[in-house]
Amino acid sequence: MHNQITDVPGVKVGNKENQQALTGCTAILFERGAVAGVDVRGSAPGTRETDLLDPVNLVDKVHAICLSGGSAFGLDAASGVMQFLENEEIGLDVGVAKVPIVPAAVLFDLPYGDPKIRPDKQMGYEAAKAATAEMFSTGNYGAGCGATVGKLAGPGFCMKGGLGSASLRLENGVVIGAIVAVNPAGDVRDPSTGEILAGPYKEGKLVDSIKLLEKNYQPTIPVGSNTTIGVIAVNADLTKAEATKVAQMAQDGYARTIYPAHTLFDGDTIFAVATGGDRVPVDVIGGLAAKVMEMAIINAVKSAESIEGIIAHKDLFNKDKSEL
Repeated sequence: MHNQITDVPGVKVGNKENQQALTGCTAILFERGAVAGVDVRGSAPGTRETDLLDPVNLVDKVHAICLSGGSAFGLDAASGVMQFLENEEIGLDVGVAKVPIVPAAVLFDLPYGDPKIRPDKQMGYEAAKAATAEMFSTGNYGAGCGATVGKLAGPGFCMKGGLGSASLRLENGVVIGAIVAVNPAGDVRDPSTGEILAGPYKEGKLVDSIKLLEKNYQPTIPVGSNTTIGVIAVNADLTKAEATKVAQMAQDGYARTIYPAHTLFDGDTIFAVATGGDRVPVDVIGGLAAKVMEMAIINAVKSAESIEGIIAHKDLFNKDKSEL
């Protein structure tokens, strides 16, 4: 167990990023196919192939999910994931070709690094090619490369977000895993203590985003300039409708850690996939999926590294300790 989504049998993850441009993408591969659902709660989403995941629609399995920076431009990375899978002859067999089914979601990271460089088809291909079932890098990697946290006091006072992952193994051998790129307008808190881990950092201290709202503070950040995007995976047997319900329940993990979540400024999206196995009650998987998503969000913030002008949780924590 690596405490990552790759602990779930049938799941591989690959990252590719441009550390100078501060953007990247993450490919989550299900080479044998996986039943999938999705839940979109934020009001400014950038997505691809989410309609296909509606339980009333025909196709019931996906072969990968692409999480990307670059705002809507970053949806192009999913085409590279498709190309890699086609080269491997993985996809929906339609007779004349195998069509890889690759839903995608993006976050907004254009203000940091170089806004003219975004995840593209080549970067998506390289992320898919790098996919592994082993441990992978979190923090400033993949879709989390340019992610930031806490922009309700203005984008100039944010802290570093990132890519995170976690997993939980049940006694019956079922593994629930999560991966998430954390880039919210609000702050991130430890749900067990309420402590703000990352958020608006102004005049040498963390600012409580909820208290800003209580003062009738008017955010000045552009709509859609944030977004937390993630995937839940489980080695169980689910229908599309059940996977959709798991995705809905996993959104509680966002609500318990991100204050506020699901705003007009965010495009918060969660995919849920089942790689196959025993039947497990949906409430068990969904309830624990929210917990694993909490863990992944905290991992993203705690593994992030500071970049020029934007401090990360670990450096703020060490700075505070050194001043005691």
